[in-house]
Amino acid sequence: MLNDVLDALDWRILALLQEDARLSNVDLARAVGLSPSPCLARVRVLEEAGYISRYVSLLDPRRVGLTVSVFIQVALEKQVERALDVFEKAIRDRPEVMECYLMTGESDYLLRVVVPDLQALERFILDVLSRIPGVGNIKSSFALKQVKYQTALPLPRQEQTARARPRRPKVGRRR
Repeated sequence: MLNDVLDALDWRILALLQEDARLSNVDLARAVGLSPSPCLARVRVLEEAGYISRYVSLLDPRRVGLTVSVFIQVALEKQVERALDVFEKAIRDRPEVMECYLMTGESDYLLRVVVPDLQALERFILDVLSRIPGVGNIKSSFALKQVKYQTALPLPRQEQTARARPRRPKVGRRR
């Protein structure tokens, strides 16, 4: 299934599941105007095609004791493939690293890290991050307040997808 073959119903299904992954198939079908069986078939096709990669529960970090959110810029000593691979492998294994991006600009990587307190951050930086071979510079910025956080991607609205699709000629209609 290619992006250009998604119809308005597929986009609506994706949007609704992004908002509530626990939505029952019956409720989802009702919301998009399908019967449950064809709706479930569409969801399965979207899953198999990779549009839906997984279902998760989002936890409140503060409620589970992760009160410190930090963005860390990391510059490597050399931007060679081996150094990138070593760094990325080390970071993938760290549960406190929520996101990691290879960047352009002054830093090579940007990490979003959540920890319970400053001591945990210090341990992460000194015992983990600074010991990864090839790390040259580390800069941290604390998030004081989360202004916006969303997990739902900005999907095209139904009217946008309908306009983008070629219109079928009306057949059998006389004036």
